[in-house]
Amino acid sequence: MHLAQFGDLRLHYSVTGPEDGMPVVFANSLGTDFRLWDAILPLLPAGLRILRFDKRGHGLSDVPDGPYSMGALVTDTEKLMEHTGFKDVVFVGLSIGGMIAQGLAAKRLDLVRAMVLSNTGAKIGTRDMWDDRIAAVNAGGLASVVDPTMDRWFSKPFHADPEFPAWRNMFLRTPAMGWTGCAAAISGTDFISTTSGLRLPTLAIAGSEDGSTPPDLVFETADLIPGAQKQLIRGAGHLPCVEKPEEYAAILSAFLKSQGAT
Repeated sequence: MHLAQFGDLRLHYSVTGPEDGMPVVFANSLGTDFRLWDAILPLLPAGLRILRFDKRGHGLSDVPDGPYSMGALVTDTEKLMEHTGFKDVVFVGLSIGGMIAQGLAAKRLDLVRAMVLSNTGAKIGTRDMWDDRIAAVNAGGLASVVDPTMDRWFSKPFHADPEFPAWRNMFLRTPAMGWTGCAAAISGTDFISTTSGLRLPTLAIAGSEDGSTPPDLVFETADLIPGAQKQLIRGAGHLPCVEKPEEYAAILSAFLKSQGAT
């Protein structure tokens, strides 16, 4: 267990793999911690140097008073990468993690050589939509939004999977302030013009059953970046690394190998 201190903020992170391995950073979604990636890591090319972390308000990281800005989340990530010596990385971001990827690539292209935009967008939802969800959580906690969230996140068959209750519990155990703080960051973010200026190798991954960031949204974002690759995982929702880990890992591994992984 590792905690990095940045002023009043402590971020929980994990670094695995050889020091000279190809550096890869993973950033997870709203309402999850970095265990999101557990199932795919053993399936990736050997020898990667991997950084995972709990963004502010999530997992074992601190929960500052909200709301948060996307700029703050990007800066947190930038500081953590500098703290751990990660640079020239392939940055894999899912949902809000993919927004962090876009913001970081625009700010510090020296830190990001390539990115994977998984189940994300340059803009996700509307301010009114997020305001309604934030108000619901402020009034009734995450229990007030968990069922519709699970419906958007997972395909119907996965609701009967033995692992499903664990993901529901992870969501429910996210600190309400952390969830609303990061939801406000998503609400205030429109990276369409910013992302359209990016020029780096990019892979977009979408799930056919994703009710949070549908494939059209993911692929429209990819189309902002010349040469971006697009992959659709059928039968998976917002977290295809959970529902279809073998297929997700195969797609990600091919991209990592194209960037120099062995």
